[in-house]
Amino acid sequence: MKRVYLDNAATTPLDPRVLEEMKPYFSEIYGNASSIHYMGSIAKEALESARRSVSELMNASPNELIFTGGATEANNLVLKGYAFKNGKKKTHIVISMIEHDCILNSAKWLEQLGFKVSYLPVNYHGIIDFTELEIMLKRGASLISVIHANNEIGTIQPLREIGALCHEYDACFHTDAAQSFGKISIDTKRMNLDFMTVNAHKIYGPKGVGALYVGKDTTLDPLIHGGGHEFGLRSGTENIPGIVGFSKAVNLRKNEMSSEAQKLTQLRESLTRELLEVENTYLNGHPTLRLPNISNLRFSFIEGESLVLLLNDEGIYVSTGSACSSMSSEPSHVLLALGLKPEDVHGSIRISLGKHNTKEDIEYALEVILRSVKKLRRISPLSENPLNK
Repeated sequence: MKRVYLDNAATTPLDPRVLEEMKPYFSEIYGNASSIHYMGSIAKEALESARRSVSELMNASPNELIFTGGATEANNLVLKGYAFKNGKKKTHIVISMIEHDCILNSAKWLEQLGFKVSYLPVNYHGIIDFTELEIMLKRGASLISVIHANNEIGTIQPLREIGALCHEYDACFHTDAAQSFGKISIDTKRMNLDFMTVNAHKIYGPKGVGALYVGKDTTLDPLIHGGGHEFGLRSGTENIPGIVGFSKAVNLRKNEMSSEAQKLTQLRESLTRELLEVENTYLNGHPTLRLPNISNLRFSFIEGESLVLLLNDEGIYVSTGSACSSMSSEPSHVLLALGLKPEDVHGSIRISLGKHNTKEDIEYALEVILRSVKKLRRISPLSENPLNK
């Protein structure tokens, strides 16, 4: 059976070149980067070399980047670290209504502790409401967190304009760029960022390693206390093999990102265009301002979970939304924020391409999806289904 992996927004396969770069740091160069002897100094050199490489891709200084155990940890550190540093009287956090669950749940947790949190609406395409943002800023919002490219629909936010507005009111601006980093160009200075979250496993690097950009004029309280690693913001012995792998993945992105984006855009558009020819099929999110590799589609009169399972049986791997919330039966908060009805949300799937996908993959996926949608609609119990009339 042919197998086609179209869930690259959940995670990507480890690039063999990344694995080869990591191997020596498991068994040969195994020193602790905090040790002052020779083995430790080699590990320290690898750590700082990686810091330079990753920071370069985002136009940041190496001393503005700390390594973490992933994007979820980094996002928790930003919101909670900012809140604890500034206290309840000076903290008013604003997050968009389409943030990743780790931002959403961190904000809700802080809200339960008595911190002020506001939720920023988005329009039908997933772009934030600037008028509402300015109202919140005028009311004292101090930290704004808006995801760069949404992990479910791929919509890309105008970060430069958002950051400029935040700074006009002396508010800090954070973006979760875990899904966009290494896929489209990011410049922390040009985009007026104070904090930015990135990770490795979305760009063919290892799982369990991420990073947080912390601007020079910003401070946080650490969540993990210990020996003061990572500029005192993230204690714990650094994961040198993972960080080296992250660095290698980033270096590969520098040379391959542009050509890959062109290829994936063409494949995505080919697949999406054909699927939208099917009656009662719609695109969720912005039609053009979205990542090169993501299409979120909704098919009326069927359940997305059923479609995912049918596709799985024929070797096509997609999802109904974020992998972090795939076990939940609740409709996607992202799609609900666009104004969709719950039944439309449940009829949606996310297709996310990767660099290994080919034209033949797309042709096979299209064939299977069309056949599966037709089959599910034929047996759909939904009263609106025209086949039931």
